[in-house]
Amino acid sequence: MSSLEEQITAVEEEIRKTQYNKATQHHIGRLKAKIAYLKLERETRARGKGGGTGYSVRKSGHATVGLVGFPSVGKSTLLNRLTNAESEAAAYDFTTVSIIPGMLRWGGASIQILDMPGLVPGAAKGRGRGREVLSVVRSTDLILFLIDPEHSDFKALINELEGSGVRVNTKPPRIVLHRTDRGGLTIASTVKLTHLGGGLAAELAREFGIHNGSIVFREDATAEQLIDVLAGNRVYLPAILGVNKSELLGSESKARLRNQLKGFPTTFLSAKTGEGVTQMVDALGRALAFIRIYMKPPGQEPDRIEPVILRRGQKVDDLLRRLPGDLESTFKSATIWGPSARFPGQSVGRDHTLSDEDVVTIVVQRGGR
Repeated sequence: MSSLEEQITAVEEEIRKTQYNKATQHHIGRLKAKIAYLKLERETRARGKGGGTGYSVRKSGHATVGLVGFPSVGKSTLLNRLTNAESEAAAYDFTTVSIIPGMLRWGGASIQILDMPGLVPGAAKGRGRGREVLSVVRSTDLILFLIDPEHSDFKALINELEGSGVRVNTKPPRIVLHRTDRGGLTIASTVKLTHLGGGLAAELAREFGIHNGSIVFREDATAEQLIDVLAGNRVYLPAILGVNKSELLGSESKARLRNQLKGFPTTFLSAKTGEGVTQMVDALGRALAFIRIYMKPPGQEPDRIEPVILRRGQKVDDLLRRLPGDLESTFKSATIWGPSARFPGQSVGRDHTLSDEDVVTIVVQRGGR
């Protein structure tokens, strides 16, 4: 019996040889599902054998940003300029042999920046310790891609992340999968499916060994999106891009790069001279979607000097976990003034979604602290 790697390579080769058209749509969809399942099996076996040494990174601050790029694009130089970390910088490949963390302050928030070894072609398959690096990327809150004039194949970086199950600047598909032990597989949809007709959805599910349960589509999903849901190990991360060493680029070269990047959030900068770095920091802060919450003790003025930093979309329950004491068990209600309140002094519960610059008073149960 051939190895998993040989099976994956064979299926990939079959996809390359198959011309995509309406007649081959189902066949290619099944092949893609088969590859995804084989890769899941490969990961499971690798974990069972210890999965390699990997990198151990303790997350800290309000968010963690992964600095991702090819070797020698200036990641270490940028980290040193952004933070007080000391990451060795040199003009040759593989200088960074471990994950180097640094801390950046922005608008009251602490942002952990991780400088990691450069990715090389084949990283998702393990080349250059790529799998270990990509496992760290999966745990971050935001990806900061860095390229330079010599290493500008941004699509290659995206492909390596895609190959490791990372989806960039993409929301999870609106597909609900429910597995059962019996009863067969039912497919339902609230919209018309233009990519998964003719029983293709059920065929893809069977490639993952799913024969019982239900799949409900709330959007016109593609075969790739359904495969992502069936695989169950995808992560969806926001990302921005920095073009380093931009002092080496003329206006025509910058325009050509912008056209190639097709609207991807991009900042031209020089980690060496500092040009554009402030704009990059602001882009990081905006992309992380921080919100500032001002706490107001009962009968006192709100503390506008040291806000509690949360992320957009977080709720009162998330705020309670960031505050000292045992407020999660003694919480009764929260009084809100600010953008998220329907009226000043609105009383809300744990599931209320907060907004930037809300003022909050926590009310505890009688006898609570």
